[in-house]
Amino acid sequence: MEILFVLTTADAVADVIGVAAEPDRSWIGDGAGLVEVLGEGFERLLDEEEFTGKAGQVVLYHTGALVPHTVVALGVGTDPDGEAFRQAGGSLGRAAKKSVSVATTMNPDGALTAVLEGILLSQYGFNRYLSDPKEAKTESIIVVGGEDDDSVRRARVNSAATIFARDLINTPAADKAPTIIEALVNDLADQSGFRVVVHDEAALEEGGYGGVLGVAAGSDRPPRLLEMWHEPEGAESFVVLVGKGITFDSGGLSLKPAAGMETMKTDMSGAAAVIGAMSAIAELNLNVKVLGITPLTDNMPGPSATKPGDVLTARNGKTIEVLNTDAEGRLVLADALSLGAEHEPDLMVDVATLTGACKVALGEKIAGVMGNNSDLVDRIVSVGEGVGERFWPLPLPEDYRTLIDTPIADMKNTGSRFGGALTAGLLLQEFVADVPWAHLDVAGPARWSEPEHYQSIGGSGFAVRTLIALVEDVAVNGV
Repeated sequence: MEILFVLTTADAVADVIGVAAEPDRSWIGDGAGLVEVLGEGFERLLDEEEFTGKAGQVVLYHTGALVPHTVVALGVGTDPDGEAFRQAGGSLGRAAKKSVSVATTMNPDGALTAVLEGILLSQYGFNRYLSDPKEAKTESIIVVGGEDDDSVRRARVNSAATIFARDLINTPAADKAPTIIEALVNDLADQSGFRVVVHDEAALEEGGYGGVLGVAAGSDRPPRLLEMWHEPEGAESFVVLVGKGITFDSGGLSLKPAAGMETMKTDMSGAAAVIGAMSAIAELNLNVKVLGITPLTDNMPGPSATKPGDVLTARNGKTIEVLNTDAEGRLVLADALSLGAEHEPDLMVDVATLTGACKVALGEKIAGVMGNNSDLVDRIVSVGEGVGERFWPLPLPEDYRTLIDTPIADMKNTGSRFGGALTAGLLLQEFVADVPWAHLDVAGPARWSEPEHYQSIGGSGFAVRTLIALVEDVAVNGV
């Protein structure tokens, strides 16, 4: 999509133009001039729709034969941050999907990347399986005022990474076996410039990846564990990113009900986020050494499936009694985190659609974050807020560790009925050694149930932008 800059609204020849306002219709940028030209008819419509500039308000004004044909008034609220502009951009992009060109007077200092991300992401649609897809028609974005200060490049890279993750998440399980994802990642590595190391079944067996192999035992599709390396010369910091990649989760022998399986193609959202983020980190050539790790496998109830009561030995030698095969994400992450810890990074972050308990606690739009380092947890909350992804800190109480005790093994993969997100986190903590670590439970926001602003139904690509922003922050400020 072409992105152009012009000086005034008079130069912005487009089918649709968006103007943004804070409360009391305080128009931003060159929007006030356009509003004055539109005159009483526009003001009358805003009055009728009770448009004040409150965050999230959207009003469409059709000008008839004039150009632009449609003016979109967008409320961004008082003292709008980047996410307010990202959502406004998303609402504008959604309104312009059927138009060839869209212009905007939203060019706020430091937030143009967010505006452009909103427009670009709002144009997304997963149409691969539609016989008559309704593709977005927008070919160009015109920005009024100023000039490109690298905002376009960052918006393109961040959006492309998020869209890659969305596509992978939304793809049906039949078409994203671990070996298929392996091929996709190799292609992406060639494009973006990172290095890939593949652990196949033989390597997993030899490497002692008991968690991955135990979950994969019931599937007829071979598992994989992928390492993705970004290794710039002179990098002084080292970050490991780990993403859960359950390509389909039936629950294993602890079988889910039918309704519970309907969206389980999305149980590899953590891996998709890490893969997408790695592509952007390499494209931006951030001066941080980064290792992305994604264990990939189905969780199926085949004849060789792991049975409740079986004991698995993870890569670091610790044993886990499996009492519920539907608590499988923590088993594959145990291996991946162990591998990450072996490399002794400065910090490590994992991303997973891990527990329904976290979704119950925080809803569908906020992720949980917990870990062994409060500074890292706070840092993720901060960088997430900066890119429009919300995280809420959850504790890992030491006394709750007894809830995963078992006389049979070092731990069991289930806790009590309550606090399920916390006991899952406590199990993961057993595999990070002394590395500063944070766990992102994205079970809620990894999948959007209703379309709004720049989000569409299905995989959201949540955490891609946070991981990129975290590595950017490390590149600038160190660990």
